[in-house]
Amino acid sequence: MNKTLVCTLLVTTALWAGVAGAAERIDVATDRPIADLSGRARTGIASFYARMFFGRKMADGTPMDPEGDNAASRTLPLGTRARVTNLNTGQSAVVTIQDRGPYVRGRVVDLSPATARAIGITPRMGVARVEVTPISVPLPDGRVRWGEGSAVAMATGTMRTE
Repeated sequence: MNKTLVCTLLVTTALWAGVAGAAERIDVATDRPIADLSGRARTGIASFYARMFFGRKMADGTPMDPEGDNAASRTLPLGTRARVTNLNTGQSAVVTIQDRGPYVRGRVVDLSPATARAIGITPRMGVARVEVTPISVPLPDGRVRWGEGSAVAMATGTMRTE
């Protein structure tokens, strides 16, 4: 290969890695996303569980309930409560992170079909741009961090850990 092509490939790869890293941080040792314990809101694309996942065991051990408030996130800890707002319609719903995924680039959350309907995502659309605002984030030591969407954070203008 000539030097120009090699340099172009290296720069392109570095830029792509920087863009990918901005969305979610990856642990280089395990090649897995690093848990997001910050409690801060993030935007991205939401999808919803396909019919083939109904009743299957989720990461927390419970069966996937298509009429429940369950959701999947690659980075939010299991047990996190969050408000998901459809940025096109303004509709929102509170979900509990009970599963891992989605594993499609650019998607931040998978929703139960009931939650997707509640915020205006139809099967025809399939996906929508959303904001995921954590309300409460369980920490590894058993404490809870109040996220940006919690009444505690809204009342004080800060995020606290209890």
